[in-house]
Amino acid sequence: MTTLITGATGHLGSLTLQHLLQRVPASGIAVSVRDPAKAAHLGVEVRHGDFDRPETLDFVGVDRLMLISTDGPDEARIAKQTAAVRVAHEAGVGHIVYSSVTEATTSPLSLAVVHRATEELIRTTGIPFTFLRNAMYHENYTAQLPGAYERGALVTATGDGRIASASRDDLALAAAVVLSTDGHEGAVYELTGPRAWGFDELAAIAAEVTGKPLAHRSVPDADLLAGLSAAGLPAFVCELLVDIQANIRAGALAEVRPDLEKLIGRPATPVEDAVRVSVG
Repeated sequence: MTTLITGATGHLGSLTLQHLLQRVPASGIAVSVRDPAKAAHLGVEVRHGDFDRPETLDFVGVDRLMLISTDGPDEARIAKQTAAVRVAHEAGVGHIVYSSVTEATTSPLSLAVVHRATEELIRTTGIPFTFLRNAMYHENYTAQLPGAYERGALVTATGDGRIASASRDDLALAAAVVLSTDGHEGAVYELTGPRAWGFDELAAIAAEVTGKPLAHRSVPDADLLAGLSAAGLPAFVCELLVDIQANIRAGALAEVRPDLEKLIGRPATPVEDAVRVSVG
């Protein structure tokens, strides 16, 4: 059996590969990457695959395909992922495991548009699938803490909203479990962290870890958008981040589900651990 991971040099892909290598022989694993030179050290079969050039994608002989969602504006992402799914169908891939987002079918997040479209397309192919609907990563927020200390406050637009984020490594382990075991065809897993937390709490955890006080200041969406734009982020990224924070404020990402802990067979990593890695 051959299992192939796309985007295997990215954050989620590289962690998924590490966990999969602990579960199955390297001879049964392949990766598809834009720059094969960056994957030469991985010890598995490396295939060139650039989502911007679908003709380079090679999924022939793949039994299980881990399709990790791409980056970019929505229209570009949908086009790239649509092409990848079609290549998988033409190549006769036996099972697609897709990294989606929390509650993709009904989520109000703008981010869900891409995932909803990709899930629907995968369903239409008839290829057996598993959807890993990942929560936001702890690391998306704990990575902001060093900069928050430099600026004197953690600035968000989240208000009193809470989020059930999860460790990126836990989500990668869940993917490796699905890729290396049977019985997941047709499953849709809602993968969240062990509890929902708020950004006042995040600042307090950071203060406890560092011994230095940190305030959380919530600002209007327009102010956050202006700040992100001033930092030089692309417009589509700024809009995406503000939309996520507005939905956190509205409570759209606060529900805790048991699926992640069931898949990985242990308690999910709490946000406190990610804070310690970031500022400890």
